[in-house]
Amino acid sequence: MIDPRTPVLIGCGQITDTTGAPSSERSRVAFCAEAATLALADTRASIGGHALGHEIDAIAVMEFFSDISPRFASPFGRSSNPPQSVADRLHAAPRQLLYSHSGGNMPQYLVNRFAEEIARGETELALICGAELLRSTQNARKAGLAIDWNEDPGGEPERVGDRRFGFSDEESRHELRAAIHFYPLLENAIRGGLKRDVASHMTAMGRLFERLAKVARDNPLATRRKGYSAGDLATISDDNRWICFPYPRLMNANAIIDQAAAVLMTSVEKARAWGIPPERWVFLHGCADGTDTWVVSERERLDVSPAIRGCARLALDMAGKTVTDVAAFDLYSCFPSAVEVAMTEIGLAEGDPRPISVTGGLPFFGGPGNNYVTHSIAEMMNVVRARPGSFGMLTANGNYLTKHSAGLYSTTPVAGPWRREDPKKLQAELDARPKRRVDTAPAGAGSIETYCVAYGKDGPEKAYVLGRLDGSEDRFVAMANEPALLADMMTREQLGRRITVGPRDGRNVFTLA
Repeated sequence: MIDPRTPVLIGCGQITDTTGAPSSERSRVAFCAEAATLALADTRASIGGHALGHEIDAIAVMEFFSDISPRFASPFGRSSNPPQSVADRLHAAPRQLLYSHSGGNMPQYLVNRFAEEIARGETELALICGAELLRSTQNARKAGLAIDWNEDPGGEPERVGDRRFGFSDEESRHELRAAIHFYPLLENAIRGGLKRDVASHMTAMGRLFERLAKVARDNPLATRRKGYSAGDLATISDDNRWICFPYPRLMNANAIIDQAAAVLMTSVEKARAWGIPPERWVFLHGCADGTDTWVVSERERLDVSPAIRGCARLALDMAGKTVTDVAAFDLYSCFPSAVEVAMTEIGLAEGDPRPISVTGGLPFFGGPGNNYVTHSIAEMMNVVRARPGSFGMLTANGNYLTKHSAGLYSTTPVAGPWRREDPKKLQAELDARPKRRVDTAPAGAGSIETYCVAYGKDGPEKAYVLGRLDGSEDRFVAMANEPALLADMMTREQLGRRITVGPRDGRNVFTLA
């Protein structure tokens, strides 16, 4: 007998549109509702998807890119209450209307949260959904179309998640605010820990992401299905120009896409009452949430993630499983560094033959902002349904390898009452870890701990370093933009290189020794 309050995922829906024309009718919230309609149909409930939609009592929508970043701001308007807009389209009257704060961890975080609420009898049917329309937005802007996505359904959603910026004032002072800069910094720190030179590490990154590209090649929902080889990915070309060294274009998440996804959760008791066939049920056997040292420049080490290690351990322990019991993984893959660190922390060898992505990953499947993991959850549901009794694990990552969630899924029923460890316990362990002091007014000699070089269309434009001061070993943030220095940084090894740092125009500027 399965405990009737056991949480269970019952439906999923995904959409990728690579050819459709932009329109006022298909707004971001309308796209969310389309994916939710697919998820309702996927349940195969005997009462019908339309009737099941009326039973939704909690809706969570992932924050849209256009509400986060001025770079992606939409000129065509927005909904003032996205979950209410989705609810109206589904003719639902939910008790909870949640709109997440930014973070790629949020879909799995919300699955974990709703699982607890369902097990306690507080929520009956939860919908988690999201969408991005940056392809349509870009096309509509170029065509000068008069699209209107404004709507005011009334009320205000509850905001959920951690709203803090992912960078410190000191990092921001040096223009370090974006993922396309932080992850390259982490990557070179990883390379340093592995004692690899640039060429061999580029080859290794190419081999790693070739695995994702092959999955995307065979996934009809993927946006890049060419099936790039390791050589393609590691070679600079017109189609694969530098974005921020050491990452060329095809090693970056692809955000200019139109994608939507949704998943539905309920209890075993309600799944039975609504006539949802047991073969559609997917159980959350293990889960965890944790946050690494918030500020990247304050992390004791830049090539590890104690939070990923802790989340993976907790999720597996909760299920009574080990990593060898997992048949497939979907590791958050915005950049190679995220995958490399996750593999190390979970305990996956470089040559492990098991899938490390079931979608094709953010560069090849698509990187729909905070909603990617809703797609990976949906696809993992499909994977374990196709192999009843198998287990699939996914990791979710927000900010700059900062906020983490993990989930372990299977069609095998959970034994006994569904319970998870209070996430505050893991977080207390993570918060107790040492931090590196950052000197905000460094002056004198030091060395480069890690670095990256940001490119524009015409070549390298700026270099950023995290360095160590001689004597104190305090870390510092610095930048430079002299053309000769940038050229030198692209042709010689910089890790451990001697530099001099000092103030200039309100920032720390470094010169090569």
